[in-house]
Amino acid sequence: MKKVNVPLLALTFVTGLLVPLKAQLEIKDVEGKSLDIVSGGKSLVRYMYEYDTSTEKTKHATYKPYLHVFDADGKSLITKGPGGQFTHHRGIFIGWSKIGFNGKKYDRWHMKDGAIVHQSFKNKEAKENTASITSVTEWQDAAKKPILDEERTMTVWTPGEGWARTVIFFKSKLTASYGDIALKGDPEHAGIQYRPADEVDRKKTVYLFPKEEITTANVKKEKDLAWIAETYWLGNKAHSVVQLNHPTNPKGTVHSAYRDYGRFGSFFEKEIKKGESLTVNYAFAIVEGQLPARSEIQRASEMYAQMEVASE
Repeated sequence: MKKVNVPLLALTFVTGLLVPLKAQLEIKDVEGKSLDIVSGGKSLVRYMYEYDTSTEKTKHATYKPYLHVFDADGKSLITKGPGGQFTHHRGIFIGWSKIGFNGKKYDRWHMKDGAIVHQSFKNKEAKENTASITSVTEWQDAAKKPILDEERTMTVWTPGEGWARTVIFFKSKLTASYGDIALKGDPEHAGIQYRPADEVDRKKTVYLFPKEEITTANVKKEKDLAWIAETYWLGNKAHSVVQLNHPTNPKGTVHSAYRDYGRFGSFFEKEIKKGESLTVNYAFAIVEGQLPARSEIQRASEMYAQMEVASE
């Protein structure tokens, strides 16, 4: 297995050579509830992995694990949780609205009649300015029987200087342990996506793409873009995020990046035979304020494309 080589990106996200580390990252786990990755006492991200079926309300709030992102102060969440418009949109999340398994269809986007349930942590590791966790999840039907297994690895890296304050490497290994799986859906309701907090100012959301001629009006015609990006506003503060698409990901990927409420990401369809796995890799560069120049993002994307990532 190949691993993400985080320092390779340092020359892109950091001005000049490698800089001294500013803070040792820590992992703080509220067992059974959520896990924070912390830098200098400030939370960077929070992995929401609780599954509570004691009431319909708690079940609804916990039917899928997802990754929240904090602002630069580590106090306010800049991503969305349960409730609001499209309650199933939550932070950085993964799912497909039409999953074929054993002759039936399952919706693991809107989370109808089933759940994605965290089982355990396979790995928790923090070293210097990098921290990584691997969550083992089970994609279940309404009877709580598994239809798909997942290992979801989220690696957080703080460059220290440069235009990205935090980089989140998102890897998902999906294994068809119980039978053939068909991941189906559409760009609006499937894939690996990011959802800003519900309070986003819809009049100010803007998107950026690798080429000037690509716009929100025609981006759905494009496939396999190396990156997509957005800036959104919460109150008087701008927040930006770049999603980097690794070239080892499935081809034919379509990108949803045009909604004023800021939900955006990458979608593909794929079949996985019983006993086989599909591994996908993305990175989310979190930017304080507005996006850097297109050329700077492109340079980061080219460096990311050269990174060795887990292939299984």
